[in-house]
Parts: sequence; C-alpha cells; structure tokens
Amino acid sequence: MEEILQNLPVRSHPDLLVGMETADDAGVFRLTPELALIQTVDFFTPIVNDPFTFGQIAAANALSDVYAMGGRPLTALNIVCYPTLTLPKEALQAILAGGLDKIHEAGALLVGGHSVDDPELKYGLAVTGIVHPDRVLTNRGARPGDKLILTKPLGTGIIATAVKGRLASPEAQAAAVQVMATLNKAAAECLEGLPVHAVTDITGFGLLGHALEMAAASGVELILRAAQVPVLEAAREFAAMGLVPAGTFANRNFCAKSLVAAPRLDPLLLDILSDAQTNGGLLIAINGGEAERLVQRLHDAGVSAAAIIGEVGAVGEGKIRVVS
Repeated sequence: MEEILQNLPVRSHPDLLVGMETADDAGVFRLTPELALIQTVDFFTPIVNDPFTFGQIAAANALSDVYAMGGRPLTALNIVCYPTLTLPKEALQAILAGGLDKIHEAGALLVGGHSVDDPELKYGLAVTGIVHPDRVLTNRGARPGDKLILTKPLGTGIIATAVKGRLASPEAQAAAVQVMATLNKAAAECLEGLPVHAVTDITGFGLLGHALEMAAASGVELILRAAQVPVLEAAREFAAMGLVPAGTFANRNFCAKSLVAAPRLDPLLLDILSDAQTNGGLLIAINGGEAERLVQRLHDAGVSAAAIIGEVGAVGEGKIRVVS
C-alpha cells in the first residue's frame, strides 16, 4: 500500500498533526488549540464462529487505534459487508449487537453506518475520537534509554489458525478471544501523567512489524528481549507444531532487512513475534525511570499481562535487535 500511495498528490495542512507519513494508527486534525479530532477505520472477515463475539472483536480492534493515539472514542459508524442470500439476518443482528456492546463499553455512541450486499462477510467501524493537541501520542517519539512495555500477550493469530484446523481446545480458544475482545481502554488510561514518548497498537503486522514502524519513525534502534515478551501458552505449543499462518511469514520477511536476531535465538520465537494480532496490546516507549511505575499501574488496573519487553537503543536508521 505504501508503494501505491507514494505517488498520489496528498495535501498537508498546518492543523494536520498526524497524517500518513509515519504509518501511524490514526489521523489527527487540530480543531482548536485545545481540541483535536482522531479518525480511523478498520474492518475484516470473521476470525471466530460466534457472530456476537466476532462483532465484539471487530469493534474493539477499530476502537484501539484511538487509544493508541492517546484519545477517547466519541462516535462510531458501522461498516458491514453481508451475504444476504446465504446468511440469516439474525447473524447480522448478533454481530451488530456485539459491536455495540464494545462501543458502549468504550463510552462512545453509534451514530449510523453503511452496508453493502457482498459474497464475503466483513464488519468493522469507522471511529472518531478526541484528544488535546498537546497530548497526542504517536509512534515516532521513542528516545534512547526508554523502556518498551507491551500490555497484552502475543499468539492470537497462531491460535486462530489452530481453531480453523479444529486443533485448539476450548480453553485455548477462550484465552485468545478474551485477549482480542478486551478494549485497550484501561491500558490507555494508565498512561495519563507519565512521560510516555511513543505508542502503537499491535495488529496485523505483528510485534516485529509495528515495532519496526516505531523504530523507523523515531529514528532509533529497538531492542526486544524475547524471553520477557508475554505469550499465550497455547500459541507456543501450536507454533512448535507448525501451525503458523501465512501472514506471520509475510511479516517476518518484511522485517528481515531491518532485523538482527541473536545467533542462538529459537526460530519459533521469531514466528511468535511476527504473529499477526487482532486487537493486540499497546507497545509503549516510556522514560526508563518510570517503566516499573507504569507496569505496576497497569497491573493494578487489571492489565495483568503488561511487561517490560525491551528498551530503545541508539539513534539510527530504524532497526530491531532481538535478544534472548
């Protein structure tokens, strides 16, 4: 997509605080000296069988981009592609109910939407949020000496592959669903008042892909300590069985030129670090002296998987170093 967009005549504006230049999570436009608008959109095909749960996950995933920018979701619009000839209307109603459940949990309002008749089911949201212009969080502010914190475990993509192959236990599936359906609201609220320099949420490009975007946008090297990264236990087992989705390999190949891995690092760990996530956690770069305080605040808020997973190294062209 970057290659396709690079020759389009995109305009800038002094009030466009965040555009497309750094592959950030959402766009931000300043309306007044004290108010900026956040806009984002995301939708995808089902990754679970239950329609209500699918609606919850898709909505939580779209809302996450607002949290990653330091904002508060305000309104949402449904985006629906639905095969009316092959699926009953009750399924669509359940999907929309699941989405509305998460919209309300976020404190936002559903204000409409758009639907089309499509052979392939897809659902998501266009979300508008607000933030103070001086408190916008982006993926481009990481500084040498910062610590890196991840708020959710990895592995939902691998477990989803196992579910499709009917190899995942109900417990493994439930653990993945819980991660995917949990809003990043509590984690985002924990960042208030702390010296946070950069944030992004981990979604389709996996931890490595989104960390690389942060490194490149910030002009630094990121050091990830693989043993400290939280991972769903079932994902380790399925990765060892070779149940790794194609998107994981694509992510790993995309990052290869900018990735330096320790010689004895288990290749399975790189697969997990590359695993495409749906509504994954926030990756946070924070002043090193405040990292432990933030982790404790996250744990107290119920974000139990939050952990320090590395640090920001020297200024550079934007690389990732993975150590054991």
